[in-house]
Amino acid sequence: MTLTQSTKPRQAGGEEPVLRLQNVSKIIGRKKIVDQLSFDVRRGEIVGLLGPNGAGKTTTIRMMTGLIKISEGDVKIAGRSIQSQFKDAIVQVGAIIENPEFYPYMSGYDNLKQAARMTDSVTSERIAEVISLLGLQEALHKKVKAYSLGMRQRLGIAQALLDRPKLLILDEPTNGLDPAGIREMRDYLKKIAVSEGIAILVSSHLLSEIEQMCTRVVVIQNGRLVTERAIGAGGSGQERPELRLRVDNPARARQVLESLKGVQALDGREGEHEIICQAADEEMPALIDALRQAEVAIYRITETRKSLEDEFLQWTGGNQIA
Repeated sequence: MTLTQSTKPRQAGGEEPVLRLQNVSKIIGRKKIVDQLSFDVRRGEIVGLLGPNGAGKTTTIRMMTGLIKISEGDVKIAGRSIQSQFKDAIVQVGAIIENPEFYPYMSGYDNLKQAARMTDSVTSERIAEVISLLGLQEALHKKVKAYSLGMRQRLGIAQALLDRPKLLILDEPTNGLDPAGIREMRDYLKKIAVSEGIAILVSSHLLSEIEQMCTRVVVIQNGRLVTERAIGAGGSGQERPELRLRVDNPARARQVLESLKGVQALDGREGEHEIICQAADEEMPALIDALRQAEVAIYRITETRKSLEDEFLQWTGGNQIA
């Protein structure tokens, strides 16, 4: 489903989050599907919403977009409450939930013009802007029934962007796409975040894509927040990364590392001349100098990182992503 917008006020200044969830809960019967969930998304961010099967991701998105009622708490979009200022809040949102819907026997351009008729603020110049932004020029006058899945997804995003929303919400935007289509979608979303200056929230089960696309992830399980941290361009989340050192004398290297303040020696594969440690960037010069003074030859230093998939399984106790 694609949400379209009507005329909206200009974006206010300041550092207020574009999207703010404040202790949001959804109760059905006696069960809390979402339980006191709070997080923010700011302008220019791409944030991934992750969670295993039944975590409450889709329910959360439906509450954000007013498709289902919030039981407790509130969602604010550009400072407007979904609960008490619904019209003012929802006009700030562009969203694709499940699959974008179009008139299949109309061209992509005619579908965009039809969507533009729902609001007075979308000009022909704006239609041309989103067409260029999503790279739809070549397929513009083809009937949508002839579009590939990737082209339909891009047309859906173009339609959602017509009225210059401050928040773009995408539920599984790469679902069903081939590897080339997934990479293309990732590149377009990064471009949109920068050029349009909007906040983007993406729910996906493709963790490798989230890792490359997003600046931050919000992980939920059983409707509750599990963790929230920066990834990708936002940082590794590790102040003391794990390092794998290949040396000529691992036993001597371990003795040296254990004598250094702030450096933690971990289990390594000494038979393969490898030792593992944790050290912050500022500790590395002293570490290298100490090994050289001890006449330990250093062949290679490699930073080892857990993938987002590894960390996700750790956060959720091994539950599968949905």
